[in-house]
Amino acid sequence: MSLVEFSGDIFLAAFFLYCFSFLFYVIAVTGKRWSGRQPHEHERRWGTIAFIVSLAGLASHLAFFFTRWAGSGQIPTSNMYEFMTFLAMAIMIAFTIVFAIYRKPLLGMFAVPLTIIIVAYASVFPSEVQPLIPALDDIWLKIHVTTAALGEAFFAVGFAAGLMYLLRVVDFKDRSERGRRAQRWVEFTLYTILVIIGFLIAVFAFRGAGYEASFTQEKLEIDNQGQQIESVNNVNYYLPPIVQPYNSQAVHVESFLGMDKPLFEAPYWMNGVNAGRKLNTVLWSIISGTLLYGLLRLVFRKPIGAVIHPALEGVDPEDLDEISYRAIAIGFPVFTLGALIFAMIWAEKAWGRFWGWDPKEVWALITWLYYSAYLHFRLSRGWQGLPSAWLAVIGFVIVLFTLIGVNLVIAGLHSYSGV
Repeated sequence: MSLVEFSGDIFLAAFFLYCFSFLFYVIAVTGKRWSGRQPHEHERRWGTIAFIVSLAGLASHLAFFFTRWAGSGQIPTSNMYEFMTFLAMAIMIAFTIVFAIYRKPLLGMFAVPLTIIIVAYASVFPSEVQPLIPALDDIWLKIHVTTAALGEAFFAVGFAAGLMYLLRVVDFKDRSERGRRAQRWVEFTLYTILVIIGFLIAVFAFRGAGYEASFTQEKLEIDNQGQQIESVNNVNYYLPPIVQPYNSQAVHVESFLGMDKPLFEAPYWMNGVNAGRKLNTVLWSIISGTLLYGLLRLVFRKPIGAVIHPALEGVDPEDLDEISYRAIAIGFPVFTLGALIFAMIWAEKAWGRFWGWDPKEVWALITWLYYSAYLHFRLSRGWQGLPSAWLAVIGFVIVLFTLIGVNLVIAGLHSYSGV
C-alpha cells in the first residue's frame, strides 16, 4: 500500500472521529437535563470526552495531510479535494485554539459539524494526486494557501458562534412583526445549511447507485486567428438530468422514477461546457435540501430554530458574542497576510504582476473589505450582539462563495488549481 492510499484510510478515520466527537458534544450540551449528575459536572465530563475525541480526529487529519504530502511529493493543496480537506483541518485547528481559551462544549456542537460537512464536500471531488503545473510549484503558493485557509477557518468559528448567538437570543415565541422577521432569517440560514447537506446526500446516494448520464454538446469557439470553429464536448452527469447542456444531444440517460430524459435545456447564455451540469447540481441541491427541511419540520412540527433554541437557554449570549468577535479578530490578520500579501507575492512570481483583477483576487479583496467593515463597526460604532452576529454569519457566506462559487462558476486563473 502506498503512502497516498494509506493517507486515505487515515482520512476516513478522522471523519468518523469527528462524527463521534460531534455526538459527544451533543450529549454534553443536551443530555445534562436527563443526567443524574449536576448539569455543570455532566457538561464538563462529556465535553472533555468530546474534546479528546476531536483532538484524535485532528491528529488523524494531520497524519493524512503529511502522509499524502510525503507520498505525492507535493503539498496537498493543489485541487478542490486537497484544499477543502485542508480547510476542514484548519477549522479544527482554529476550533481547538478557541475551545482551549473559552472551554465551551456548545461551540463544538456547531463547529465540528461544519468540519464534517466540508470533509464530505471534499469527497465529492476526485481524490487522485494531480501533477503540479509550473505556476503551482512555488513556495509562496504553499504559504499563501495555508495562511489564507487558516484565516478563513477562524472566520468559520466566528460564524458558528454567531449562528449560536442568533439561535440563543431570537425568541421563537415572539409574534410581533420584528420577531417574525428575525425568526424567518434564522430559519432561512438553517435551510441554506440543509441545502448543502441535501446536495451531499444526493451526490453520495446516486454515486452509490452508479447513476450516470452523458451528452454531447456542440459549441462555437473563436481560435487565435479570430476564426469561428465548432467543437464537440462530452458532458457526463452523475445526478439525474433535470436540465441538459445547451445545444446538446443525449447519448445515454438512465431512467429515474420514470424520468428518462431531461425536463428542459439550459438557456443559451449558459453555454459553457459544464454550465448545464452545474445548474442541474444546484437544482438537485435545492430539491434535496427542501425535502430534508420538510422532513425535519414534519418530525418536529416546529421551525428548526425553535427545536435548537432550548439547548442554548443556559448559555450566556455575551460569551457567544465574545467568542465570535475574538475568532474573527484572530483570523483577520492571518487572512490579510495569506489571501492578499502572500498571494500578491506569488502572483508576481507566477504571472509577472501583483494584481490582475482575476475573479478570485476580486472576491478575496471583497472578503477582506467586508471583515474590515465588521471590525470597524464593532470597535468604532459599538455594533455588538445581534448586528455583530448577523455580520459574522453573512461574512462566512461570502467566504464560501469566494472558495467554492468563484472556482466552480466563474472562469479565471485560479480555475485550474481549485484554490
